[in-house]
Amino acid sequence: MTAGMTTTGVTVRTVHDVAGLAAVADHFSDVWQTPRTAPPYPAEVLRSLAHAGGAVHAVYAGQRLAGASVAVLGPERGTYSLVAAAERGLGPTLKLAQRDWAVALGARTMRWTFDPLAGRNARFNLAKLGAVGTEYLADFYGPMADGVNDGDESDRLTVTWDLTAPPGPYDGGGEGDGGGGAVFRTAPDGGPLARRDDRYVRCRVPEDVVALRAADPALALRWRHAVREVFLEAFVEGFRATGMSRDGWYTLTRTEGAA
Repeated sequence: MTAGMTTTGVTVRTVHDVAGLAAVADHFSDVWQTPRTAPPYPAEVLRSLAHAGGAVHAVYAGQRLAGASVAVLGPERGTYSLVAAAERGLGPTLKLAQRDWAVALGARTMRWTFDPLAGRNARFNLAKLGAVGTEYLADFYGPMADGVNDGDESDRLTVTWDLTAPPGPYDGGGEGDGGGGAVFRTAPDGGPLARRDDRYVRCRVPEDVVALRAADPALALRWRHAVREVFLEAFVEGFRATGMSRDGWYTLTRTEGAA
């Protein structure tokens, strides 16, 4: 391992050695609730990715592994984050380490995907980091058999992070009931799902999709399909996801020049 950035009690390092990569693989198994004998990213795959010029970052709270990420080089001065998972409060440290690595290579952007129904992840990606949701991918991976996603369809939202832009204020809205606008879709729980005004489309997601999927998989799937329909229609019209409020409403903003 080579030393990386350090804050009080927290250290981020790039990982190259076999033992360190095995610990990262175990971490991903624990997060995605798979057996450690069948991790989402086996240690030998991580080893190959690092050897090919990618970066495996690990964040430690003291001596304890508390998060990890994997990124690879992409085309046109871009990078792609394959996976990232950290304990609450350590996500920014991990993403900033990825950004520093990418910028040092001359990259200008980083992309990754996440479950669009995961509101907390959306708020982190869009409101805190300032990334923009640029592509909606329906059932991207097909069926997944890990303990988090099992039984659901694997829709993903691609976000693009401008590594050269200064970070904006961590606000992300917080307006209740979608911030106004006419309701044009109803959610599976009977409340408003989507609102629209002259400038924005706003779309609500369930409070905790993981808990909902465990309690009522059929209802979670209805939410999946309802949100998918709103996003796909809005993206065709030139909207992109630009924010997430504290109460679970996406803001989608029409891109300049879109009809």
